[in-house]
Amino acid sequence: MKKILSSLPFKLLVGVVLGIVIGLVANEGFMNFIVAIKYILGQVIFFCVPLIVIGFIAPSITKLGSSASRILGVALVLAYVSSIGAAIFSMFAGYALIPNLSIVSQVEGLKELPELIFELNIPQIMPVMSALVLSVLLGLAVTWTKSKTWISILDEFQKIVLMIVTKVVIPILPVFIATTFCGLAYEGTITKQLPVFLKVVLIVMVGHYIWMALLYALAGAYSGKNPMNVIKHYGPAYITAVGTMSSAATLAVALRCAKKSDVLRGDMVDFGIPLFANIHLCGSVLTEVFFVMTISQILYGSLPSIGTMIMFCLFLGVFAIGAPGVPGGTVMASLGLIVGVLGFDATGTALMLTIFALQDSFGTACNVTGDGALTLMLTGYVEKHKIQDQVHAIDL
Repeated sequence: MKKILSSLPFKLLVGVVLGIVIGLVANEGFMNFIVAIKYILGQVIFFCVPLIVIGFIAPSITKLGSSASRILGVALVLAYVSSIGAAIFSMFAGYALIPNLSIVSQVEGLKELPELIFELNIPQIMPVMSALVLSVLLGLAVTWTKSKTWISILDEFQKIVLMIVTKVVIPILPVFIATTFCGLAYEGTITKQLPVFLKVVLIVMVGHYIWMALLYALAGAYSGKNPMNVIKHYGPAYITAVGTMSSAATLAVALRCAKKSDVLRGDMVDFGIPLFANIHLCGSVLTEVFFVMTISQILYGSLPSIGTMIMFCLFLGVFAIGAPGVPGGTVMASLGLIVGVLGFDATGTALMLTIFALQDSFGTACNVTGDGALTLMLTGYVEKHKIQDQVHAIDL
């Protein structure tokens, strides 16, 4: 019992429940305090994200040796194929289901969170995408030059970042999640805004589970390993993603979960999980496609043509790879596509942002959980091609 009470999933669930309860009864004065705490904790978490990306990806690439470039290419292809596959699956579901739905949008009547009365800005040392590119280039360059000094430096840096994750990021996550849900409950999102597109959100969530099941089935078939040995460890990461609404902010917990699996190779976890957290957004893509089709039907009276939607899906897969793994990152990165390809006006764009925010947490959870399946595929790839594992001793 004591082990359960001290476990991360239990702490996260307590954070969710406490946040909702407090948000439903809190007054504006107390919410000033909550908003400030959430802001500061968010600043700390997101400051650490580029460090985690560099600390895990760059050293992992050096451990891959001469196979680094090839494995990076395989990872990029897996992420893109998963994203456009999810998009096209969602597109066909939209054509089949949306004409049969009767949806009424009522998004008014929400409270506004108080403005911040205290700010402690902690800018990231660099944007997440810059950290990702730096990690890849640095890791590849060290591999090509075979610099023993830099290999040692990156290994030491990885250990330093690991301590930051275990001593700072993971302990404050339950509090951050509690403040997030407190804000949602206070605004009325949970009690008023959620029913707006309830049918659509439920359909999308079912789509998430179908896509995750497909990814893990394919990963298990390709690798020859039981995917349940990965899925069963992903509960804490899923819950954390629901609370943070960010693949990047969930990265520390996702690494811990993946390392508990005995079918994922350690070097592929260190390399794949941080990489996929920033380039694999299948759940968000699946959601966005279904939602833009729904909004098109509501506002403009018809669904986009299949040619337009296929073009949108193919470009969206590229934008998803470059989208930041932060709340709303996918839809924000693709606003140009929504306006340029689909022809949405300001009203359609605003409604898209609103409905996307309703389920952003579950789309993120799908992204994060799907990363485990792609890492299992990478594990199968390196084993089939007899790419040797390198000695590393990282325990989260």
